[in-house]
Amino acid sequence: MHIRKKKWARPELNACAWYENDGEKRKGHWREAFPRPEAPLHLEMGCGKGVSTAKMAAANPDINYVAADISNDVLGDARRNLVRECGGEPDNIMILSCDICFIDRYFDQRDGAERIYISFCNPWTERPKHEKRRLTHPRQLIQYRRMLRDGGEIWFKTDDDRLFEDSLAYFALCGFELRYLTRDLAGSGFEPNYLSEHEIMYMEKGVPIKFAILRKTPEEPDFDPTRFRLTPGVKKNALEKILQGM
Repeated sequence: MHIRKKKWARPELNACAWYENDGEKRKGHWREAFPRPEAPLHLEMGCGKGVSTAKMAAANPDINYVAADISNDVLGDARRNLVRECGGEPDNIMILSCDICFIDRYFDQRDGAERIYISFCNPWTERPKHEKRRLTHPRQLIQYRRMLRDGGEIWFKTDDDRLFEDSLAYFALCGFELRYLTRDLAGSGFEPNYLSEHEIMYMEKGVPIKFAILRKTPEEPDFDPTRFRLTPGVKKNALEKILQGM
């Protein structure tokens, strides 16, 4: 997806007290970036324009959020959406410019996040060799495990059927258990559900949104995620394992 360049985005972000372009220096100390460091810490991987992020942060002032994206152009939109939705400068969110593929450069076990959100990430379904770029691939999930507290959760949403099924297998293999699953989020009645631009677009097209909540377990993966390949047999066994836990 082509992202239009916005000349105003970088100057506005640089003037924003809750924008971080050098997140590596905060590794292990993210809670200290907020006025209420004792509050729960939730992370969003790929916040985009922050439409749903802004609604979520405004509705939950007692939760601290870090919303990450690689593009400063979309983070500029996210900043404006947050100010608009929160009625001014929010004090419970930081927006982070970073490459999520290397998210462990920015967070570790000392941050101890209670929750991670992954919504409508690129499914990378065109070529098998591109699957490792997914934000739910095992090489990513291993990183998320390190920054989540014991029992911490990942909330995952997508419109893509194949990505959803593959990701459920990834989660099973990487030490996560299924706590909630629906293949039609709008029809499930699940709350709260903060709608993003992508979700609204897919719903208008009649595409059901897949959603799952996965909880980190003490079980550590016993394979090299950088060399991992999801074969049909591995996928079948992993899906059986995670769905049996429901």
